Amino acid sequence: MKIISLASGSTGNAYCAVSGSDAVLVDCGISDRELRRRLAKAGVAVKSVRAILFTHNHADHIKGVATFHRRSPGVLLLSNMMTAEAISAATGVDEEDFTVFENGQTFEIGPFSITAFSVPHDVPDAVGFTIEAGGFRYFHATDAGTVHTLLKWHLSRADAAVLEFNHDPAMLAGSDRPFPLKQRIAGPSGHLSNDDAAEAVRECASPRLKALALAHLSQECNVPHLAVDAANRALAEAGAEGVDVMALPADEITTVYDGESPQDA
Repeated sequence: MKIISLASGSTGNAYCAVSGSDAVLVDCGISDRELRRRLAKAGVAVKSVRAILFTHNHADHIKGVATFHRRSPGVLLLSNMMTAEAISAATGVDEEDFTVFENGQTFEIGPFSITAFSVPHDVPDAVGFTIEAGGFRYFHATDAGTVHTLLKWHLSRADAAVLEFNHDPAMLAGSDRPFPLKQRIAGPSGHLSNDDAAEAVRECASPRLKALALAHLSQECNVPHLAVDAANRALAEAGAEGVDVMALPADEITTVYDGESPQDA
């Protein structure tokens, strides 16, 4: 499986998993035009995209869906019911155009076996995903205020993981952001700090983990080297060796995993 970050951060999120001649997207938080441009630059044909999987309804995860769906109506839109209702209300995409799954359900799209699991975030029924193809498991959780047991279980089974490392607690506390916003971000339904995410990695990194991508970094309240240092310390404490660690940039195409060698596109 090939895993590509097309955008990661508060300005937009879109990720792609490719197996053979098939691909699925996770979220569609950049414009249709930019999404198509980045897919092409990453070597992924739009006609190979079978579905878009939605984690939740925040604008930075759904920005391009209405136009993309109009131009590529054959691509399935997959979410749980509450997320479908919320995306429909925000974008005008008909609820009937969504294929609805239940959290915890495993379903098949082409070569992909996909399981959605609940995560705590301040929207209706946010989820993360485990996407499996050919025995390879890709874990994805980018907006989760708390690391709970279910998230840990999915992370512990991953060969490659995209996990939120949103903020450095000291930088968030010292920022000029309004206090209520700081509370929301640091709260149990907000975003994972470097410390929270690193603790999850320390507890859950298994010998099968090959690549760890640090996602949704705040441009104001985090810097890549702090996130990477936290992740590397956690992996060392877990005894996990040979894991490729990368902080995903907001607006650059990054290959998280491609066969044997994760690398930047």
